[in-house]
Amino acid sequence: MLDTNSQKGVSLYISFLIMTILLSIALSMSTFLVSEIKIMREMGKSVTAYYAAETGIERGLFDTRTIEDPVGQGYEESETWDNQASYNVSVVAQGIGDCSFDAHYCIKSVGSYKGVKRAIMISK
Repeated sequence: MLDTNSQKGVSLYISFLIMTILLSIALSMSTFLVSEIKIMREMGKSVTAYYAAETGIERGLFDTRTIEDPVGQGYEESETWDNQASYNVSVVAQGIGDCSFDAHYCIKSVGSYKGVKRAIMISK
């Protein structure tokens, strides 16, 4: 005859093992998803900061056409909007900072939004 007493509790042990594996898979998936959600949220802020920097570049280009000598005057301007996005734009002469000697001047704009910053630099 078979001894059925030695088989008691095996199904409980196997069920517990399977549930532990499923729980660990679910927790790792939720950790991954939460981090992806945070990244997506920061991407939205990054896009807004980029467009603020682009607006600064456009403002700098406009002002370099209307101001007689923006480089000689040490041109710098900043603006903040109601949504807390802002830009800071400056015009620098050739050879100063990141501006190469091939350019007459460079326009650098830094846009920021809720702690995220993006910068754009053009040379003319």
